[in-house]
Amino acid sequence: MSMTMVSNGMDPALRARIEDLYAAYAHTIDDDRLEDWPGFFAARGRYRVTTRENHDLGLPLSLIYCDGRAMMHDRISALRTANIYEPHVYCHAISAVRVLETRDGVHRARSNFVVHRTMSEGDTTTFACGRTFDAIIEEDGVLRFAERVAVLDSRRIDTLLVIPV
Repeated sequence: MSMTMVSNGMDPALRARIEDLYAAYAHTIDDDRLEDWPGFFAARGRYRVTTRENHDLGLPLSLIYCDGRAMMHDRISALRTANIYEPHVYCHAISAVRVLETRDGVHRARSNFVVHRTMSEGDTTTFACGRTFDAIIEEDGVLRFAERVAVLDSRRIDTLLVIPV
C-alpha cells in the first residue's frame, strides 16, 4: 500500500496528465460534445453535483446523480431529446488543481471551478462556482474519473441544471 503526497515527490508527468484530463473534460462540455462526456468516467464511475452545505454536513442529497456510464449516456440522451430549456453555452475556468494523494492506483484530486453561461441573446453570467473532489484511475493507459463530486458554493441555481458542470 504505497502513498505519495503531492507536496513531496509528485510525479510531474502524472500531474500534467491529470491537469490535461481536467482541461479535456471542460473543453468537451464547453464545445457541446456532450455525447463524449461519459467517456471521461470509468464504466462504473459516479458523478454528483451537490451544494456546499450538503457536502459539509455529509448529506447524500445531489442535484445531479449518475451512477455508472449508462446513466450518464441516458442523461445526455434526455438532454438532447426530451428536456426543454433556453439555449446556452458554458465556459469553464478551472484553477487550483491539486493532486492530494495516490494510493492503490487511485489518484485523489481537487480543483476550483467557475462556469460562465452565455445565453443565445448574448447575456453572460456566472452560472456556478465551487470545487470538485475527484477519484481518478487509469484504465488501459487512459485516466478516467472513478468518482467526480462537484460541490457548488451556492444552493441556488437560477435555472434548470441541464448540462454537467
